[in-house]
Formats: sequence, C-alpha cells, structure tokens
Amino acid sequence: MKDVGIVGVPYSGKTTLFKALTSAGTAGGRSNQAVVDVPDERLKVLTDLEGSKKTVHAKVRFVDVPGGLTAQGIAEFRQTDALCIVVRSYGPDADPAGELGTVEAELLLADLASIESALEKGRKKARSSAEARREVDILERAHALLDSERSLREEKWDEDELKFLRGFGALTLKPWIVAANVAEGASDEVGGLPDGSLAVSASLEAEVAGMDESEARDLLAGFGVEEPGLGKVIRASYRALDLITFLTTGEDESRAWEVGRGAKAPEAAGVIHSDLERGFIRAEVVHYDDIVAAGSWSDAKAQGRLRVEGKDYEVKEGDCLNIRFAV
Repeated sequence: MKDVGIVGVPYSGKTTLFKALTSAGTAGGRSNQAVVDVPDERLKVLTDLEGSKKTVHAKVRFVDVPGGLTAQGIAEFRQTDALCIVVRSYGPDADPAGELGTVEAELLLADLASIESALEKGRKKARSSAEARREVDILERAHALLDSERSLREEKWDEDELKFLRGFGALTLKPWIVAANVAEGASDEVGGLPDGSLAVSASLEAEVAGMDESEARDLLAGFGVEEPGLGKVIRASYRALDLITFLTTGEDESRAWEVGRGAKAPEAAGVIHSDLERGFIRAEVVHYDDIVAAGSWSDAKAQGRLRVEGKDYEVKEGDCLNIRFAV
C-alpha cells in the first residue's frame, strides 16, 4: 500500500479534497490519514465470473496535515511515497501557478535544510571513513542542485544513491501530482500548470462523498464530470509511482495487487506473500481480458489461454496470476 500526502497552501482546498477522497473526518492538530479502496471495475466482473466469496481492492492511504507545510507537516510528508499538490484554481484572485511555485519553494527549502545538516555531520565522519566520503559526494551533488533551486528529481542517480537519499525522506525526490481545485462545473482544462495536472472540484467531490455510487455519478455527470476525483487522483498516483495492477481470482476471493512496472513474477508473488517469492516455481498467467472472453479462469485454461511463465517473466497490467511454489 502506498501513501500519498496532500499538500497545499492555506485555503487551497487540500483538506476539503482529503475529505472528499476519503469520506473521512479530520482531527484538528494531528495528521489526518485514511485508507481507501483503489477503484477497479474488473474485480466485480471476476467476482461474478468465479463466484468469489470476497472482493478485495488494492489500497491507498491519503495523508493530510492541518496547517500544511509546518515542521510537523514536513515530517509527516517525508514518510509518504508521493505528494499531491493542491492549488486553488477558482475565483478572480486565483493564482494556481503562483501557489504551485510557493509549495515547490517550501519543499526545496525543507530538503536543503535536511541535506545541509547531513552534510555537516558527514564531513566530520569522512575524515576517517571511505564510505562516509562517498556519502558526502552524494550530499554535495544534492546540495548544489537544491541550492540552484532545482529538485532532486532533476538529477540522474544510480540505485545506491537513490536509496541513500530516500533515507532522508527527500521531498523533491518523490513523485508529485498537481491537482487544480476548480469551481463546480468548470472545464477539465488547467492553464499555467505542468502537463498531466488534474482538475478536481473539491467542494463538489465533498458533496457527493458518502453518497450511493450511482447517485454520486449522476450528480457529477450533471456538472459534466465523467469520473469521480478519487479515480483521477489514484490513477495519476499510480502513473507517477510507475505502478501496475495484477489480479488473483478464485472461489475464495478476487483481489487486486500493486507492483512496480517491470517487476518479474517472483517479485509479484512476494507482494502476495513472502513464502511465494521464496519458494517460487512458476506462475500460471491468464490476462483479465482472456478470462472475460472465455467466461472463467477454468474455461480460459481449457481454451489454451493460460501461459506458464518462469522467474524472468515481466508481469503486465491486468495479468491474473496463480503462483506455484514450494517452501
């Protein structure tokens, strides 16, 4: 499960969006956290086809901190996997690009302070440690980047360097999603913001939060909104984090799982349970589309749509897996 921090300047609507996405209340003075299901219509189809007793969605946790980018907020957001930056894009005084610039500057300064502190300590250790000298080299590159008002994402880091910097919870190394908080019924077009920015009406989404799904969709459709904000934000989060969804299905349950794009079959097996990765033998794979076309997993197998894949198989979006293992 991934954590997405919701960030914004005061009055951007970030907490309203948090409530809308999660249908959860807020607790003044503390971080607000809520776990939500990742919308996936394929699960209901598989549940019906296989007669599954349970349907289990993948999960995402949203985190909102009252007051925003305070010391407490920065500490909370360092623990997240991605940041959703909310900017107000309605009203005559709206300046979404300016708000985004303000948030970016705050995140850069927070990382700069963290790197400067680590650099000071690292230089002392580097006098007697080769490993510390390597770490200082990384920190000096990071400091130069931040000092020139550029995010850490703009540098090419190798895996070891990334692992080291992630240990600081570097905010400008995390994927960012920009959500323009627009007026009810406004166009999805967002001007002056980076490509891929989302348009979401936090107030409208909050109004439909907790409603029956079909009623909510009808109300949103009346304002020209084709997809609820939760789906938009989660899809953008998955893209930013480079995640895909694979599925398992059967009589007991139909379930969605997240894994990084490019993951091999044993890694996907490990998402289900560590024993499956440790004792991985092979993966039986049928794509979701083939199960639907055949009518069930067993029918797909009977029609020759099932493939047997080994340790080097790269899992694809929508694959349904059955892992064979021995421990």
